[in-house]
Amino acid sequence: MMIKPDAVRAGNIGNILQMVNAAGFRIVAMKLTHMTKERAGQFYAVHRERPFYDELCTFMSSGPIVAAILEKENAVEAFRQLIGATDPAKAEPGTVRHRYGTNVGENAVHGSDSDENAAIESAFHFSGMETYS
Repeated sequence: MMIKPDAVRAGNIGNILQMVNAAGFRIVAMKLTHMTKERAGQFYAVHRERPFYDELCTFMSSGPIVAAILEKENAVEAFRQLIGATDPAKAEPGTVRHRYGTNVGENAVHGSDSDENAAIESAFHFSGMETYS
């Protein structure tokens, strides 16, 4: 997962992590970091041809993020349920994005969409020595 620059700027790191903990996730790696526009472009390379790609990379490099690796049974599905729909206006009440997201672009958090992408995204942010099992 990543807590995006909008949520970091708004001081919601602790609130979001509290929701993650309350939902039964175990944090096995976490760091506060700042992606350059180039690194954001690498992370979101799958969206390179999409019209929002440049805006997304600019936003994700606009301030610090919190990257974390979470564990739980069915973690990807459970986390996506916890964070809610991409558009905070359409997210279920009580979800992270409903509470802390502003709009489709600034929606507080990123969550992997598959186990395969979770592994790729985890390796993007963390070396093996930075994870706790």
